[in-house]
Amino acid sequence: MQTIILKIGTSTLTRSTNRLSRGKIEDIARQILALKSQYKFIIVSSGAIATARQFIDLQGGTPIAVKQALSAIGQPVLSKIYQEIFNDFNLKTAQCLVNYRDIDNEKSRQNITNAINVLLENDYIPIINENDTVATDEIQFGDNDKLSALMAELLSVDLLIIASDINGLYDRDPNQDPNAKIIPEIKDVAPYKYLEKDSDNGLGTGGIRSKLIAADICLKNGIEMWIVNGFEDRFLEKAVAGEIVFTRVRR
Repeated sequence: MQTIILKIGTSTLTRSTNRLSRGKIEDIARQILALKSQYKFIIVSSGAIATARQFIDLQGGTPIAVKQALSAIGQPVLSKIYQEIFNDFNLKTAQCLVNYRDIDNEKSRQNITNAINVLLENDYIPIINENDTVATDEIQFGDNDKLSALMAELLSVDLLIIASDINGLYDRDPNQDPNAKIIPEIKDVAPYKYLEKDSDNGLGTGGIRSKLIAADICLKNGIEMWIVNGFEDRFLEKAVAGEIVFTRVRR
């Protein structure tokens, strides 16, 4: 069975609103159930800060410190929501918090790999997020795009799917130019660096830049990566079946 990392950004989980969409998490669970006979899934999920902001407004501290505190409040709530919804589909989940120091340390890398492999062997779906309470890289930039690519490399998965709020990468900013065309396949990141100037075109926290960083990591490690529109119902099943357009990154 192939192993897929599915990275779900905040914009997908909230459908670009200020509230978490339980319906979107149900849609994801239903698709994983439909595909689990063919694939093993690992989820890299954002959304802890957005989850906390639904019911609390913190005061004091720097903006980063407030976000760290919101993450501490929202992370267990988000994990519980995943667990409750996935349980309805007889899917078992496990929360895994990591940070970049873990990925850089050889002993920690081995520990992460061992733990996640055991979870997969026992039919659990690991749900990974950066430990934002003690680390701030993804809070400040990226919305877990880079983290998902590093985890794909660490775990030697077959495919990374980044669920975004747009159909893929475009040759120009589609919000500014109605003639912008989707880029169906990327084999080298360098020719598309010019797109970074449009990094705030709606592609989550990190925009295009974070997607290109993730793509570069995957290309260097021989891992295929897709950027798909997570707003689509059944986006996973449709992408696997070739029923929707998306950007495919591969050698």
